[in-house]
Amino acid sequence: MKIAQVAPLYESVPPKLYGGTERVVSYLTEELVNAGHEVTLFASGDSETAAQLIPACPRSLRLDKGCIDQLAHHYVMLEEVMERLDEFDIIHFHVDYLHFPLSRVTGFPHVTTLHGRLDLPDLLPLYRKFREMPVVSISQSQRKPLCWANWVGNVYHGLRDFLSLGDGSGRYLAFLGRICPEKRVDRAIQIALEAGMPLKIAAKVDRVDREYYESTIKPLLANPNVEYIGEITEDQKADFLGNAYAHLFPIDWPEPFGLAMIEAMACGTPTIAFNCGSVPEVITDGVSGFIVDDMQEAVDAVGKISTLSRVACRREFEMRFTASRMAQDYVRLYEAMLSAKPLPMGTRQIDSLLTL
Repeated sequence: MKIAQVAPLYESVPPKLYGGTERVVSYLTEELVNAGHEVTLFASGDSETAAQLIPACPRSLRLDKGCIDQLAHHYVMLEEVMERLDEFDIIHFHVDYLHFPLSRVTGFPHVTTLHGRLDLPDLLPLYRKFREMPVVSISQSQRKPLCWANWVGNVYHGLRDFLSLGDGSGRYLAFLGRICPEKRVDRAIQIALEAGMPLKIAAKVDRVDREYYESTIKPLLANPNVEYIGEITEDQKADFLGNAYAHLFPIDWPEPFGLAMIEAMACGTPTIAFNCGSVPEVITDGVSGFIVDDMQEAVDAVGKISTLSRVACRREFEMRFTASRMAQDYVRLYEAMLSAKPLPMGTRQIDSLLTL
């Protein structure tokens, strides 16, 4: 099958540091290539892939200090895609709704994985206007605000097997991700302090969250039991998560998926997660971690981590969240879409083809 993968340009594929969507695109692309498919990746020029790379900009936009208008580069990329339509059987977009007007005009087989939150009021008129666009969710929870959209599949993220089983010998709690209000690193700090355990924080701070970091989080980092490491690379995650006693995921928002949970799972490190968004779909309570509803339950859960098997936690990852499983799910979806009878131009609704 000839497949195009269209990635955001904010990070390279895979990212040098933080970057969930681009990391997933990388895992998927490489697995599809390994399976014998002809894959073309549209991404930033500093991306690394076994697929054919079509660069839309020299380097990832977040790390390019000279970039002012990030949207301009994405439209260059979309034009590159449109100029090559006859080279593909299907196009897989990961850039939200940017391509919707072009995809409607061309009618070319395509699908879009939505990687972000969908509970924003501004999105309602947009997805109603483009209601026929075939979209894929990364959790059933993600769909709720737009339950009427044209969902053609649900595919959970998967990881390439670069993380190995750790022993938790570091005896610290870990927080991995972004420092922002909805990720609630402040909760993680409070949980660690009340549980009497050190906390290590490996997280980035986006420009939009800089004021929140300076005013709310930075003062909390003065505690000697709290260590802020900053962003870490993929190669550093095995030690960071594998040596951790437990991983904290104290979110306060409708998390679409939560890649950090399965990264910890791959290391055999249980996650203590608040019951929001995708958490109940990803964490198996009592196996890969504990799902909690409030701070006291979270603190109590730290004391119960020793009852969980790190081997069983790792096994949960191997059964449910590998990149090969993710790629197989997407290939099934591509095949189902390509075998469906084409709809006439102007049709505004496509029946759901596949629910994975």
